[in-house]
Amino acid sequence: MDVVESELDSTPDDVSLTPGEVAARRWQLLTIATVVIIIDQLTKIWAVSTLKDDPISGPLGSSLRLVYNRGSAFSLGEGFGPVFGVLALVISIAMFFIVKQVERRSVVFGLGLIQGGAIGNVIDRLFRDGDGFLGGAVIDFLDVGDWWPVFNLADAGIVVGGIMVALLSPRD
Repeated sequence: MDVVESELDSTPDDVSLTPGEVAARRWQLLTIATVVIIIDQLTKIWAVSTLKDDPISGPLGSSLRLVYNRGSAFSLGEGFGPVFGVLALVISIAMFFIVKQVERRSVVFGLGLIQGGAIGNVIDRLFRDGDGFLGGAVIDFLDVGDWWPVFNLADAGIVVGGIMVALLSPRD
């Protein structure tokens, strides 16, 4: 009788993955995050070496131009880079533990994009020239015109991953 009652008490959101499945989800998360970090950092290295003197114009007012962002997304919060960096690290670590409750691989993929993007920008804050702990500037270089702020591939990973998680997560 206890087994039947406990089965009735469980909700569809309860995810009971085996330890092997949890390990697989964590590897998927870390693999996706690592790919995002590598691509993000390689494109930032390219942007710093190529775009430091002249932007590259594109269609419809778009361009590739180098911007050093010391704030948060869209260059808001100038001077709060260390706060955003610590917050990004905490969220990235939390995702490693949250993923054990995620059944859908597509949601894990979205979390990996978010985690990789967050860590990619934290790497900039840690290792780029700047003042103090996490005081470095994030390299932004993708400019799609006056209607959107300059961003980078880490930012794109965070936004796309966030949309994926929001749209693909189970609802009550």
